[in-house]
Amino acid sequence: MTNCPMCGKWAAEAELRIAELEHCYVTLNRDQFFPGYCFVFTREHVTELFHLDRAVRQGVMEEVNRVAAALFQVFQPTKINYELLGNMVPHMHWHLVPRFADDPLWPRPIWSEPHPERLLSGPECQRRIEQLRAALAPRAGA
Repeated sequence: MTNCPMCGKWAAEAELRIAELEHCYVTLNRDQFFPGYCFVFTREHVTELFHLDRAVRQGVMEEVNRVAAALFQVFQPTKINYELLGNMVPHMHWHLVPRFADDPLWPRPIWSEPHPERLLSGPECQRRIEQLRAALAPRAGA
């Protein structure tokens, strides 16, 4: 779809790419105030879960779950937050955010108040992406 920021995100932010899955793309959020904050968004422009047929919908949800499990493995958070809103960007996308009991906004939503942006250096960003790629890699016998 033209003018959809999510439709162009994979190409526009190549340095933040984590994984290209069957139904979704996974990217690191540039702002890492919440360590591990990722986006999981459908490769196809779609706005609602009910727009997908059952098999694709189940596949998408399995991919979201797989990314959440990888985030948990890498960061060991207190909780993973899953946000699927789409009011401002009507393209199905999840904000997957590892949360920790000692983070400054705990237990409030991440949007409850402004926070300073935390940008990683190029090597720090790449290291985080590689950790998540390794956690997402298929395992023998899985």
